[in-house]
Amino acid sequence: MDPFSTVIRTASRQQHTEAETSAFMSGLLDGRLGREAFTRYTEQLWVVYEALESGPPDLARDPVAGPFVRPELMRLAALERDLAHLRGPDWRAALRTLPATRAYADRIAGCARTWPAGWVAHHYTRYLGDLSGGQVVRDRAERAWGFVRKGDGVRFYVFDRIPNPAAFKRSYRHLLDTVRADEPERGRMVDECRRAFALNTGMFRELAEEFGVST
Repeated sequence: MDPFSTVIRTASRQQHTEAETSAFMSGLLDGRLGREAFTRYTEQLWVVYEALESGPPDLARDPVAGPFVRPELMRLAALERDLAHLRGPDWRAALRTLPATRAYADRIAGCARTWPAGWVAHHYTRYLGDLSGGQVVRDRAERAWGFVRKGDGVRFYVFDRIPNPAAFKRSYRHLLDTVRADEPERGRMVDECRRAFALNTGMFRELAEEFGVST
């Protein structure tokens, strides 16, 4: 039997591909979209991570979710620093949350409150993506818009407390493989992982519409 980390990655591959090849992300990476689109994306990420990282305090003590509450992964402070650089000190007052982003964040928050294993599925889709494909976005932003390498504006993508991302990802996959969930619950986690990617794709779709980009 395949390890659960392999099962969840394989089962969600199609949804993952749809998200990373969306019109918005393609436009961001190929230069059709500019700094304002990157900034709007960063705003939406703040809404998502505020939900992901501001769950109930007892989540860290939950037998399923607890092992995944890793301070070295936390992105909210970095996002706030990025937004202060991109929008200025009053960035909160100007922030506009897309409907798809609100639906995404509400789903994460709901899982955090009532279904820790579902929260883990969202945790997995976000942070392993940040450690992998997110670095491509950082590189594009630095080259296209002149951000200081790993400086303000792109700090979201910089994991200072993880010196060896490859080793960290291996340890994370081990956590998934040993997650305290039976087979039916793991099946629900796989479904939630697919849902997480679909919610992310919905956010990309609304960003694409806002900036008039299509495939």
